[in-house]
Amino acid sequence: MHNLLSTLILIPLIGAAFILFVPKGRPNTLNNIRWIALITTIVTFAVSLLAWHRFDPTNSAFQLIEQGAWISDAIRFKLGVDGYSMPFILLTTLLMPFCIVASWVSVEKRVAEYMIAFLVLEALMIGVFAALDLVLFYVFFEAGLIPMFLIIGVWGGKRRIYASFKFFLYTLLGSVLMLIAIMAMYWTAGTTDIPSLIKFDFPVSMQKWLWIGFFASFAVKMPMWPLHTWLPDAHVEAPTAGSLILAAILLKMGGYGFLRFSLPMFPVASADFAPFIFFLSLTAIIYTSLVALVQEDIKKLIAYSSVAHMGYVTLGIFTLTEQGIEGAMFQMISHGLISSALFLCVGVIYDRMHTREISAYGGLVHRMPLYATLMLIFTMGNVGLPGTSGFIGEFLTLVGARLVNSWIALFATTGVVLSAAYALWLYARVILGKLVKPELMSIKDLSLREAMLLGPLAILTIYFGIHANAILDVVSVPTEPLLASIKTAVGSVKAASLVP
Repeated sequence: MHNLLSTLILIPLIGAAFILFVPKGRPNTLNNIRWIALITTIVTFAVSLLAWHRFDPTNSAFQLIEQGAWISDAIRFKLGVDGYSMPFILLTTLLMPFCIVASWVSVEKRVAEYMIAFLVLEALMIGVFAALDLVLFYVFFEAGLIPMFLIIGVWGGKRRIYASFKFFLYTLLGSVLMLIAIMAMYWTAGTTDIPSLIKFDFPVSMQKWLWIGFFASFAVKMPMWPLHTWLPDAHVEAPTAGSLILAAILLKMGGYGFLRFSLPMFPVASADFAPFIFFLSLTAIIYTSLVALVQEDIKKLIAYSSVAHMGYVTLGIFTLTEQGIEGAMFQMISHGLISSALFLCVGVIYDRMHTREISAYGGLVHRMPLYATLMLIFTMGNVGLPGTSGFIGEFLTLVGARLVNSWIALFATTGVVLSAAYALWLYARVILGKLVKPELMSIKDLSLREAMLLGPLAILTIYFGIHANAILDVVSVPTEPLLASIKTAVGSVKAASLVP
């Protein structure tokens, strides 16, 4: 099969079109819609595995390249993948069937529109990671706001309108500066081709302004402190599958953007702004962990936990070390799996009790032993226990930080202690203790559908904790030339400054 990447983008859109033509008003209409969405996402995942089979992880160059005329000869429809983008495409296509199955029972109104929104969102997210043209990337990057805005605003909780508009405005306004930076790059380099721009030598004075333009967008998307306030509201109000895909994929677009654009295109500016990023990252790690400790809503606690974990990602990326960057990539993939599972776990008990208040639970282990076991695995992964995938990413980012500055590593390590505090506190309050609340006496353990959702994620959490090289071997290949180019660029600027 040729044109695998464009096929990956088209399949979800074709599935969405099929749903539009499902006859309405028949007894099996809703189930037919759900099955079309599920089959579409499974086929998309199968094609992504075929793309992975044809991808050479030992080659640092862009692969599976497709291109054709679009707006002009300089602005083209160009797709391709490397060791940074391919893992995110696989993660996206892997998790989308989980989103559909997680919504099978809980979403009962506007089912067709709901499934279409998720399928369109999948196509746009794949496009973000596969785009090799700057304008094409921007279109995919911004268009993804629309289905997520609808998912929160239509199928969310009581404050869904407020949360959806806050999410939309924060992320849209953050991207205005990136659009200006893209225009400046086109006027300077005469192209929006990403591989060409990576090789283009932007003036040092210009790099700083361009870096700030891209930073404004990526910092909001991750989100970095203090631009993180939209995330807890969005998570709390979003349906379970919306929280899943928001935490697992959409947040990672910021980290991916730093690796794809900021570091290779503006290497000198990235090195100059690294101390600024360290300050923001350490603040996020410590502050949002402390905020998580006082939360009363389970979803909001996990949301603040996500901000803290993304602090490790930005910290690792801007150490400009092999360990830091590879650790950041691993952390993003691992967090995608673990955060997905945690939000699914919240959805399980919310569907039964219709509350996310921590005080409403306690002693669930007595009635839900399977749920308690799987929740423990994901909690340990979130804490970063050795043997789980959460440990690898945090450990490598801390090693990278130690190579830069021991104090940075020391302060970042406090986040590990705090994460253990809020995660274990949550687990103890919800799962352990005596079962005394009358309304919990008849609560049922995981159904087969729920076990099939959480089981594979638990296996992957442990598998990647033991076989870390399955990810590290892929992301290390593009990291080596990236760091070499940064070292060369920074070295040449320092050498030039010494010349009388």
